[in-house]
Amino acid sequence: PKDWKWSGMVGLNANATGMVNWAAGGKNNVTGTAYGKVRCLYEKNTLSWETNLDVAYGLSYVDQKYDQLQKASDHLKFNTKFGWAFAKQWYLTVNAGFQTQFDLGRDYLGTGAPNPVISNILAPSYTDISVGIDWKPKQFLSFYLSPVAGRITTCTVPDNVMRNSYGIDTLLGKPFKADFGLTFKAQVNYTYKNLNVMSSLVLFTPYTSKAQPFGNFDVDWDFAISYQFLKVLNVSLMTSLKYYDQVKITDAKGNVGPRVQFKEVLGVGIGYSF
Repeated sequence: PKDWKWSGMVGLNANATGMVNWAAGGKNNVTGTAYGKVRCLYEKNTLSWETNLDVAYGLSYVDQKYDQLQKASDHLKFNTKFGWAFAKQWYLTVNAGFQTQFDLGRDYLGTGAPNPVISNILAPSYTDISVGIDWKPKQFLSFYLSPVAGRITTCTVPDNVMRNSYGIDTLLGKPFKADFGLTFKAQVNYTYKNLNVMSSLVLFTPYTSKAQPFGNFDVDWDFAISYQFLKVLNVSLMTSLKYYDQVKITDAKGNVGPRVQFKEVLGVGIGYSF
């Protein structure tokens, strides 16, 4: 039916790097990543319902003695929002989102010793529920603001060090924490012929958390652009930038604290944009 509109990109990217007597160093490696970004939009009269699914999983084979097989990409993100138009381009909206990963993550030491587990499915996970106002100046563009937003962070792995690194107070004896605060979300889903651009920015800050003062925003920004040619071939660029005020990361000097996290995946492979 014409009230339903689908868009997105799905595909499989692969790349290989080979070096012989390369003075700058490095390792021969092969990486494969499967990904999918799908948007479903229903609009009729004063009602609007939009759902987005973003998944990716990738592995790398590195030509070295230890830790030859390593995880390169891994995420699962789901978001849905239902709105009622009370004015032109303005919607009273209920929004719900969830994100985690599929598989465990390790800190690859490259020494042959057991690699520490630093993440897993539901460790962490983030569940967001909010009510707010959604402004849609264009069908492919929206801005959402909610002063009534809740976030539940979980770490189901019984590891106090890991739970502390995700801001969960282990003294409470619970594998989760709940925050109440303010959230803002901007979203772009643009398609022109064989070009597809999808991006989302989510900001969240709690009102009452002692560990995270109001105004210290958690940031989650994803961007993807793809171009399809020869019907089945696809070139894509995907980036992800994160900053979580209560997520503790150890840098190369051993300093522990919140850090800006960034990842970029550029690939050519089999894909389909719609």
